[in-house]
Order: sequence, then C-alpha cells, then structure tokens
Amino acid sequence: MPIIITLDVMLARRKMKSRELAKIVGITEANLSLLKSGKVKGIRFSTLEAICQALDCQPADILVFEPEEGSKS
Repeated sequence: MPIIITLDVMLARRKMKSRELAKIVGITEANLSLLKSGKVKGIRFSTLEAICQALDCQPADILVFEPEEGSKS
C-alpha cells in the first residue's frame, strides 16, 4: 500500500505511549496497534482528528504517500 503510517515515530517524538494515546483518543490499544502497523484499510476522520489533537501534529506528520514501484504518477 502506498500510504505509510508513521504514528510510532510521532509517538516517540512526543514521548507518549500507545496506551496513553489510545485512552485519550478513545480507541482500544489493539485498534491503535493495527493502525500503527498499517493493517487497517481506513481511518475515520474523527479518529484522525483526535490523534492529531492529542499529538499536536498534522495528518501529514503521521501519513506519508510513497508510490509503489512501477505505478504511474
């Protein structure tokens, strides 16, 4: 998938644990773990908003687009 999730990097920068973020955002640690590993097909904008608010960041700080090799831009 060409969308890379760098949530773990932002958590480290903010010195916040996944457990703390999950509690603030109101999602389970399991769902946050799936999101961090990129094993989700989508994310609600309300969840993305809550994550960005908790981490004081922009969506682009945790979502990166990297085209797959051989794909047209």
